[in-house]
Amino acid sequence: MDVFNKCVVNLGPLGQYAKKTEGYYMFPKLEGEISNYMMFEGKKRLVWSLNNYLGLANQPEVRKADADAAAEWGMAYPMGARMMSGQTKYHEQLERELADFVGREESYLLNYGYQGMVSIINAIVDRQDVIVYDSEAHACIIDGMRLHFGKRFVYPHNNMQNLEKELERATKIVDKTGGGILVITEGVYGMSGDLGKLDEIVALKKKFEFRLFIDDAHGFGTMGPTGAGTDEHFGLQDEVDLYFGTFAKSMAGIGGFIAAKKEVINYLKYNMRSQIFAKSLPMPMVIGALKRLELLRTRPEFKDKLWTIVNALQKGLTENGLNIGNTNSPVTPVILNGGVAEATQITYDLRENYDIFCSIVVYPVIPKGMILLRLIPTAVHTLEDVDYTVKTFATIKRKLENNEYSSEFLEKTVI
Repeated sequence: MDVFNKCVVNLGPLGQYAKKTEGYYMFPKLEGEISNYMMFEGKKRLVWSLNNYLGLANQPEVRKADADAAAEWGMAYPMGARMMSGQTKYHEQLERELADFVGREESYLLNYGYQGMVSIINAIVDRQDVIVYDSEAHACIIDGMRLHFGKRFVYPHNNMQNLEKELERATKIVDKTGGGILVITEGVYGMSGDLGKLDEIVALKKKFEFRLFIDDAHGFGTMGPTGAGTDEHFGLQDEVDLYFGTFAKSMAGIGGFIAAKKEVINYLKYNMRSQIFAKSLPMPMVIGALKRLELLRTRPEFKDKLWTIVNALQKGLTENGLNIGNTNSPVTPVILNGGVAEATQITYDLRENYDIFCSIVVYPVIPKGMILLRLIPTAVHTLEDVDYTVKTFATIKRKLENNEYSSEFLEKTVI
């Protein structure tokens, strides 16, 4: 059989909808300045789908830093991988400042967060080691574990009793292999918005020997008194052994970093294949990240504004009977009952009749019979935006309960 046969016969769980959904429900084109309002399909929409938490994407200081760096250095410099010819003092400066901010001895830059996570896992464990991970771990974690030749055990999301059982299983194995145990969790879960139970996981270190690795993509910049992350929120920076952050969210950029003790970072920078064999981050991205980090550290009003919007949005939704799950972070899921048909109709209704653009999540990402509309509050949203959105979602909920999203609605509205 031709290896390309699947490209025609089986497009996958999402690809099967491509003809009906691409360009509108999937791969939509948002245009204009990154902000709370953007253009979609020729109309201005209130956007709740961008991880621009602190509103740094179009801050004048950030735009100027990006433009000045591009003018001075271009996009090519430095040429080559860090190990060979791509090292600069600015890359090292960013690493020092990141390590200091998140309370670690050292950090190392990653060209992309996803790529970096895969490579970190591949480098840090071998076939003698065991990985224990949360069932809702991000795709980059899952892909990293696929490179692992040793055992890996999953525990149901945030189920500490089950985690303890898996640690018991893992301990029996490493007692025979001579390896170690790596527990992987997220600081903030990007769909549900709830936090990894770092305090309870750390408490298990008294009973089991393992290292703790957290993916804090959504927590870096948003959580903790200074924005240093979810482990700062819990007061556990000394207990989290590997800290991963990305520039793609609060920093509104590209790239990421890993932070840990000096000997661990030194090992990783000589063994992470995705960094050893990839071109160094271009200078404009590094200079731009330095400016973003400076603002993150010195302008707490950005995070304060974010949380003003978060608290108002989540309070308003809850008071209007909408289910936002167990979120303890800016990520705000609105959970409804229904399938793909209802989800399609609701999304269309929100965009075309209420001018609200938000992300929609259905099976297979979440269980069948559920619809998740994910709202991402940012520091550029306003309380007026919140008020309008809460009222709109209350209306959507009523229409769903009254079965107004019928097959007839689908036939009339779906493009």
